[in-house]
Amino acid sequence: MKNFIELIQGCLTDVREIMPWDLEERLQENPDLLILDVREPYEFDAMHISGSLNVPRGILESACEWEYEETVPELVQAREHEIVVVCRSGYRSVLAARSMQVLGYQDVVSLRTGLRGWKDYEQPLKDVQGRPIDLADADLYFTPQVRPDQMKPALG
Repeated sequence: MKNFIELIQGCLTDVREIMPWDLEERLQENPDLLILDVREPYEFDAMHISGSLNVPRGILESACEWEYEETVPELVQAREHEIVVVCRSGYRSVLAARSMQVLGYQDVVSLRTGLRGWKDYEQPLKDVQGRPIDLADADLYFTPQVRPDQMKPALG
């Protein structure tokens, strides 16, 4: 049985990752690049890269196809466009990028380090109203909050 990180590592044989500075460069070279944010809507509303499209990981595959309740036309029509998939830390985006490759997307990559890395590279984030996010506030938001009941029990 694989654990979560092993699942991600297995996908990385097929999924290419780029770093935040690569995304900054790609945005300058290709203003039509699609940034696909696969976090949950409440995460996206709190902060995201300006101009990104939010399609939660849980509905991604049906959002990529016509004739589903979750269909996102902009995403369905982007099969041959350059797409950078982002999430908080760069793990969900790897899984999403792999699914999209299987579904026929030609030029899809994952943002290594996710939005945390984007913030660490001091790139701008906005809230749902389009207001800039203070990067110090983003530091707190991106700090993992693992509760004691979520920790692996000690062997006794």
